[in-house]
Amino acid sequence: MMEGSLSKWTNVMKGWQYRWFVLDENAGLLSYYTSKEKMTRGVRRGCVRLRAAVIGIDDEDDSTFTITVDHKTFHFQARDGAERERWVRALEETIARHGRRERWSRSVPAPAHRHGDLERRVAEADAYLQIMIDLVSKMGLRVSELADPQEKSKGQVILDHSNVMLDNIKHSIVLLQIAKNTVNPVNGVYQGPTSSSQMLNKEGEDLSPRVEIGAECRELVTPSLPLTPLEHIDAPRQAMSLLVPDTSYSSSEGEDDFFDADDEPAGTIQPAPSVNRSCPAEGAAEQETPPSAAVDLPRTNDGEIDYDALYEDESDSDLGSMENHGSVVTHLLSQVKIGMDLTKVVLPTFILERRSLLEMYADSFAHPDQFVKIVDMPSPKERMVQVVRWYLSSYHAGRKSQVAKKPYNPILGEVFRCHWDLDGANDSHNSSTEKQEVGDGPVPWCSPEQLSFVAEQVSHHPPISAFYAEHVNKRIQFDAWVWTKSKFLGLSIGVHNIGRGVVTLLDLGEEYTVTFPNGYGRSILTVPWIELGGQVAIECPQTGHRANIEFLTKPFYGGKKNRVTCEVFAANEKKPYYTAQGEWNTRMDGRWTESGRTEVVFEVSHMKARRKRVSPVSRQAAHESRRVWRHVTAALRAADTDAATAAKRRLEQAQRDAAKQRADAGDKWITQLFSPKGEDGWEYNTPLKKRVDSGSPQRRPNNAESAR
Repeated sequence: MMEGSLSKWTNVMKGWQYRWFVLDENAGLLSYYTSKEKMTRGVRRGCVRLRAAVIGIDDEDDSTFTITVDHKTFHFQARDGAERERWVRALEETIARHGRRERWSRSVPAPAHRHGDLERRVAEADAYLQIMIDLVSKMGLRVSELADPQEKSKGQVILDHSNVMLDNIKHSIVLLQIAKNTVNPVNGVYQGPTSSSQMLNKEGEDLSPRVEIGAECRELVTPSLPLTPLEHIDAPRQAMSLLVPDTSYSSSEGEDDFFDADDEPAGTIQPAPSVNRSCPAEGAAEQETPPSAAVDLPRTNDGEIDYDALYEDESDSDLGSMENHGSVVTHLLSQVKIGMDLTKVVLPTFILERRSLLEMYADSFAHPDQFVKIVDMPSPKERMVQVVRWYLSSYHAGRKSQVAKKPYNPILGEVFRCHWDLDGANDSHNSSTEKQEVGDGPVPWCSPEQLSFVAEQVSHHPPISAFYAEHVNKRIQFDAWVWTKSKFLGLSIGVHNIGRGVVTLLDLGEEYTVTFPNGYGRSILTVPWIELGGQVAIECPQTGHRANIEFLTKPFYGGKKNRVTCEVFAANEKKPYYTAQGEWNTRMDGRWTESGRTEVVFEVSHMKARRKRVSPVSRQAAHESRRVWRHVTAALRAADTDAATAAKRRLEQAQRDAAKQRADAGDKWITQLFSPKGEDGWEYNTPLKKRVDSGSPQRRPNNAESAR
């Protein structure tokens, strides 16, 4: 048994309330009481049944945790992180052990001697308790007869300590009685002490450790037969028989006790397919298993699958696959515990999104005009605000699915390239007889008026992606790297994005360093959704301007999702000159502090994501993203999970084989487009700044310079 105090969320009016909790490992039950004294009398306020329960924690809060079971989510708060850790580990162990015991009991009957042994121990404890009651009673009489005040005071201290010890013995007997009847319960019923263990003092008063029961628990125990005269005498003890309930309950449910309505689990849970994966490496498997024709796939004129059309299709036709395959947690719980790193854990194929993580980073530039507009701002303040506007408006474009699906983990050496047209650039290209190409950089065949992008998976353990974007004529570039570190949180999956990016304005000599928020897949028992959380910073060392941005996670009761606040400061200033707030996926509003002028930072409904241009899959190299994952993408689009899993396994096996060959030959992996920078950073090998310094490409003035 484990017991102690925690706070439990009750409802909006009452909020957090102190409760005394007892974790009964044998019964797989977490009972709670309004006080420790009520617990010694068995007045149970409610209980949480732990069979098939799921523990959850919030990575943004180190003291709260949840238990989800029986279509309800109970919220608890410990004093600190260490206390929460003790409870979470004990609960996890109880859930796991109860599951093992249930499986064992189906095939092997419980040994009968355990019940008899505990029966004997309870009888012995009852006998010792009777002796203690007699001694304490005699001591009380002796102290009351003392005439000397000093002696009486000393005697009273001894008597008080004796009464405390007596209460502890009674408490221990209650726990023994619970243990005795839960080791081998009859129809799941806790029977309590019988009349044979009644303890009387010399005056015939019953001093047995009575275990009272709250009204809400008594409703669970209804005698099915009329009581005999003897049973009427012992009715208080019969009433204390406690059921190990079929469902968790709380006495305050009639008072709007709070549960997460959105966390109701799917009715049918099927185990997800498992894949045994180790470290992928370079290369790609070229074998193809055509997906089943559950969904019609786009075809070319010669009848082949049109992979380019598959990647451009952003429909959510497979939205129901989460519920069809059951809970992601069901799959995860067989492999992980709370707080465990998920880097090497294989997730089921059906939760995958039809694109690589490298392509998801590219989609952050879906509003390229907002990015290149930074250069056109005339003052340091306006440029910093424009960096903030581009940065905050980039996140909604990176999310394609209505549910939180996971992009493909890029294989080592995987590369993704694309570019975008800007306003007016397309018209100038159409009017020209021949398109001008930059001839170098991330996408050599794009024009100086287009924004180009390239990303490479530079490391697999840890998983690090490096990416780079540039606009030649605007003389602006962005160099970044991100290490994704995922963690299992029970009801959520947390992804810590460790890394940074640098926006460089070549002609102004300014650099803006940005960091990235953490990501969370919430409500993974049902239909998951994405949430961003944490504090990020944007800083310009040359001007001293900085922006503090906080992505606010949704509180478990009330509040909005996807909230963001931002404050922008000048050098050595404590008061922000610009503030903004709103939701990163809908709208944000800003205000200039000095003038009081307000403006819309961005409104997603008025912003159309610009389509990125990608080379056809048939022309891509073997290590380019869309070619690498084309068979998995086709199978997912066809709703053929088996074919998708098979294609994914072939890819992973090819990477394992290549990694083994390198290990046997003593070769190290060499990156293609990015190189290490410092102790933990990465940078693009031939950025625009380096090419400009060497005389290529030719310089063209931007609008801000023309104005000056």
